[in-house]
Amino acid sequence: MKLSQLLVSLTLALGFVGGANAQTVMKISISTAQNSHQGVAIDVFAKEVEKRTGGRYKVQTFYNGALGGERESIEAVQLGTQELAFSSSGPIPNFVPDTKILDIPFLFRDKAHARAVLDGGIGQDLLGKFDSKGFKALAWAENGFRHMTNSKRAVNTPEDLKGLKIRTMENPVHIAAYKGFGIITTPMAFPEVFTALQQGTVDGQENPLPVIMSAKFDQVQKHLSLTGHVYSPCIYLMNKVSFEGLSAADKQAFLDAAKEGTKANRERVDADDAKGVAELRAKGMNVVENLDKAKFVAALAPVNAEFEKQFGKVNIDKIRNFK
Repeated sequence: MKLSQLLVSLTLALGFVGGANAQTVMKISISTAQNSHQGVAIDVFAKEVEKRTGGRYKVQTFYNGALGGERESIEAVQLGTQELAFSSSGPIPNFVPDTKILDIPFLFRDKAHARAVLDGGIGQDLLGKFDSKGFKALAWAENGFRHMTNSKRAVNTPEDLKGLKIRTMENPVHIAAYKGFGIITTPMAFPEVFTALQQGTVDGQENPLPVIMSAKFDQVQKHLSLTGHVYSPCIYLMNKVSFEGLSAADKQAFLDAAKEGTKANRERVDADDAKGVAELRAKGMNVVENLDKAKFVAALAPVNAEFEKQFGKVNIDKIRNFK
């Protein structure tokens, strides 16, 4: 009797091992630290995928550019050598040119406006543009409003930006706009930025407060100006073939997991924005808070005229005036 019980137990145990082996493991990566708004985004996403698929899918999370910078990770997802990536919109236009419009400076009034556009018809239409490029775009999330930092001088007016060597994302719209400010633009992958600032290869960089804080840029940058010049979305991307291989229920599970991740990500951005200035000041940064935004907008008038030609004034106004 005991022997038969033992055999039954062994059979069950082997069955469980077989079941465990059926788990599909996927990778997702970010360029920033785990303790950041992007880390929260992929941690919640991974937890939700596992929960919603009954453990049949496990998402391994990688931080700090461990699998490469944003552009490399997106290329890996497109090629299918990596299943998932979470990226800022920085390198996205290199893959899906239609998304360039989101990177126009001073396009969005505030976070509520930007989120409404991305969650509404305009944002959803843009997600659909990824399908033909080898991706399934699961959801828009958030990086935040970008601000200028540098090691040389306080930036109070657009003239103060002239001649500063600033690291930019590998993004054609940003580069064109920042040249309009008289900035010497230096495109660079995010994992290289801290060292470049430390060594003085560049004078400054521009990023949302959550990124400035999680990357510890206060250690290598003295001046921060809350220019809020560009709203930067983030996005969950999945390899198209990997997504199409899922059952209908599992496809929905991945989409819902991305929505939950976005919710947690935006909450973290709000929290970081609320405490960021005080925290960075306490760490020794000189923060310029009250800038005359109108002057910065006016300085970009010639560049904006070019953007209107490129994207169509109607399309830009549709986003600007979205209620």
